[in-house]
Amino acid sequence: MFFLRKEYIMPSPTLVTPRQARDLMRANPGVIILDVRTRQEYQTGYIPGAICMPDNRVKAHAYRVLPNKSALILVYCKGGSRSSSACRTLASMGYTNVYDFGGITSWPYEIVSH
Repeated sequence: MFFLRKEYIMPSPTLVTPRQARDLMRANPGVIILDVRTRQEYQTGYIPGAICMPDNRVKAHAYRVLPNKSALILVYCKGGSRSSSACRTLASMGYTNVYDFGGITSWPYEIVSH
């Protein structure tokens, strides 16, 4: 019989609604908004103040771009899959205050467009 060791079980990311995410942004001026879509997707429109770090680069670049592992980090992508994966990656790297608010397609608030 095969058993998974506890350290190999990835916790589910904490999900918040777009409204909860917006409220967290308003209440926490230092919040980090992390857009894990591709650079091309990001350039089509993004949430004001968002940092673009494609999900496939989170593991390699988070330590440099996000040095404070206890900072409030709100993560989104296009539909919710990549943000969930990125949150799991961040949690496995020791980030402790990470929230997934799904995809920009569900974001009813301001978006910066080029």
